[in-house]
Amino acid sequence: MEVSASGEVSGSGRRGRRIILWRHGQTSWNVERRFQGSTDVELTETGVAQARRAARLLASLAPDAIIASDLKRAARTAAELTALTGLEPVYDEALRETYAGVWQGLTHDEIIARYGDEYTAWKRGEPVRRGGGELETEVADRAAPVVLRHTEKLPDDGTLVVVSHGGTIRTTIGRLLGLDPRNWEGLGGLTNCCWSVLGEGARGWRLLEHNAGTLPEPVLGDDD
Repeated sequence: MEVSASGEVSGSGRRGRRIILWRHGQTSWNVERRFQGSTDVELTETGVAQARRAARLLASLAPDAIIASDLKRAARTAAELTALTGLEPVYDEALRETYAGVWQGLTHDEIIARYGDEYTAWKRGEPVRRGGGELETEVADRAAPVVLRHTEKLPDDGTLVVVSHGGTIRTTIGRLLGLDPRNWEGLGGLTNCCWSVLGEGARGWRLLEHNAGTLPEPVLGDDD
């Protein structure tokens, strides 16, 4: 086995694989700062255009496989990459956004007004069932194994595109990097149709890019 100057491993091990975690395009609830969670909200026309633009960039990376949340906003985003690559996504409900109970459908301001203590505790990194829904660790428990299972099917130096949601992507990255759940918030959110890239190196997964794909823009969604 040989280790390159960049830390990548070559030789007998299955190394050099890459995971691109791509957030869906804009929805009307994103614009309204309304918590979506597992609510099945369609893309706006702007969201479709975002997906089309991002897909052209991601197609240039020659992905080997696509997996996606089965919610409409993720599936529609994935369809733009399918149109360019011919790769059919594998849809999995385990890649859905965090279920957040009574928070779903509320605006950011409404959540602060009605559940301010709960919101503040979540932002401090405490394990909180927002709106009576899932813990962030439970989201990682369902999503990260799906990502890893499909990654194992890749060839050496292969690339997997995961089309999902901001909160699910953040918790999955935190789990794959081995970060303490209290520190997952430090990863920040993803702008609509931006992505993060994990690369496989000598000591496991590394975050190579985060919120890539555009110039800095506000993050609108469940993760702000």
